[in-house]
Amino acid sequence: MPLNSRQSALFALAVALAFAGHRVAVAQADPARLKSVLAQMDAASANFTSAQADLRQELFTKAVQDTETQTGQIYFLRKAGSTQMGIRMLAADAKPDSPPAQIVEFKDGKFQLLTTGTGQVDVYSATGKNQATAETVMTIGFGGSGHDLEKSWTITDQGTEQMSDGSKTVSVEKLDLVSRDPNIRNNFSHIVIWVDPVRDASLKQVSYNASNGTPTGDTRTVFYTNIRLNEKKMNTDPFAIKCKGKCTVTQH
Repeated sequence: MPLNSRQSALFALAVALAFAGHRVAVAQADPARLKSVLAQMDAASANFTSAQADLRQELFTKAVQDTETQTGQIYFLRKAGSTQMGIRMLAADAKPDSPPAQIVEFKDGKFQLLTTGTGQVDVYSATGKNQATAETVMTIGFGGSGHDLEKSWTITDQGTEQMSDGSKTVSVEKLDLVSRDPNIRNNFSHIVIWVDPVRDASLKQVSYNASNGTPTGDTRTVFYTNIRLNEKKMNTDPFAIKCKGKCTVTQH
């Protein structure tokens, strides 16, 4: 079934983010390696204008030991120093050409979530400091500066892995992120990303959910495929919040 409004809002913040109780002990990478990775991300970020990708997310709910899988598309667009984003999510088990069950749009300082079946639009303000926080989470692994990432998160480099990106295999760096912002830690104890630093693009993200800072055991795993970066033309119209008929708008 579709996500409820709180789950969708958290997903939008984390997507990209995205988004455990305990930290797993792993062999750590050479500290010099992390500096190199962040520098590569800085170089790619300087030239970043947009990203588009297909996504698959797996939502694990500990209380019922259930995993729900959903698919969709996502885009990021940097304009005048700000980042906007859109997500189209299909219902679980829907066919690829089915209309979206939900559309999430972050633009002009606000998140909007449209549940297409009911016409319900949930609006979350993200202006000023909140907007900066939202963009910090949104741009994890997609166009964000490596050193800005280091300012906002405590980073543990867990080493290099190989991942499939369509028809090719690429080297990715596995980074464990703990937010320096207590408001973000209230919702996510930590986030792990598998990022291709050369392109500054994530292939996988796992967020470990928390409730008021207490880990819940729930996780969200997102896989990004068919990643297209810095294309000259991008059609964002399919991601716009539009209502056929009357919508019910709720401000949060």
